[in-house]
Amino acid sequence: MIKLRVVSVCMAMALLAGALAACAPAAVPTPQTIVQTVIVPGPAVVATAAPETPKTLVVFGAFAAPVVEPWDGVIHAALNKAMDAGQIEYTFTENLGYAGDLERVLRETAEQLKPDIIFGDAFGNEEAVRRVAADYPEIAFVFGSGLGPSDPNVSVFDNWIHEPAYLSGMLAGGLTKTGKIGVVGGYPVPEVNRLINAFTAGAKEVNPEAKVLVTFINSWFDPAAAKEAALAQIDSGADVLFAERFGVIEAAAENGLFAFGNMSDQNSLAPDFVVSGPVWNLDPTVAYVINQIQSGAYTAQDLKDFSMVGKGGSSLAPFHGTESKLPADLVQKVKDKEQAIKDGLFRVDIDEQQPAAVN
Repeated sequence: MIKLRVVSVCMAMALLAGALAACAPAAVPTPQTIVQTVIVPGPAVVATAAPETPKTLVVFGAFAAPVVEPWDGVIHAALNKAMDAGQIEYTFTENLGYAGDLERVLRETAEQLKPDIIFGDAFGNEEAVRRVAADYPEIAFVFGSGLGPSDPNVSVFDNWIHEPAYLSGMLAGGLTKTGKIGVVGGYPVPEVNRLINAFTAGAKEVNPEAKVLVTFINSWFDPAAAKEAALAQIDSGADVLFAERFGVIEAAAENGLFAFGNMSDQNSLAPDFVVSGPVWNLDPTVAYVINQIQSGAYTAQDLKDFSMVGKGGSSLAPFHGTESKLPADLVQKVKDKEQAIKDGLFRVDIDEQQPAAVN
């Protein structure tokens, strides 16, 4: 009996301990900090080749007249500038005339030099230029022309400087004391006619009663003939001259008369007498064509817009030392009109009809 009780007591105590354990709160685990290293990938580094230096293009100039002649001289100056900038290798031939030598030189150049671009003037040689271009479609032919472009490789440009010609006319109209202004042009072709007509319109804006005397010498470069024509106009009463052709400024200076150059800033020919004149800048055209070739995107097109005031292709030549001799109100009127052209608020009409001998 005693043994049984002892067992019973032990069992009871065990049961009581189990019950107490069941009622006791659960043990709280000790907090642990888990450090995890996460590798975040950075941006991928892709090895790239250094950009290629643009290819130096091989360019040839083919000119019917001497490059001292202002029209071809503008093209020549722009190409020389591109060469000085390291963009092109440039060589040229001048004074090729209109008897077939241009076509021969173009073919020899295409075969031997294999240039990327040939620049030149096609007036009087249109068919020859296009015949050669058709046989060498891999060469870009970029020529001054009164006609249109031709696929796949003939682009055209022209001296669209009628806007500064209008401004020059305004100055001439305000400067004449006799009311007669002389203009000596090359041929009565559209690109010359539009300059003379714009010049005349500008003169008439300032001086509606002014008379503009027009003479064509039927040559692109004959300084002696141009001077003779200018002297004849002076004898007829003209006291301000527009030298559309080279040679007129000499006649003006010898007679102490104001003159306007053409194509380039010609003040240096007679600093005391050359007031200003329409200036043609072919830099925008040359830069555009070079970029086309280098990017592999060359297409035949009319590059007309690049020769206008809006693209920087034409401007009124600086007055240099002559401004102090000009009426201040006239100069301001011209500057205001020039700004209106730049702002697109005034448009000079393009009139390519042959002007009369007296306008």
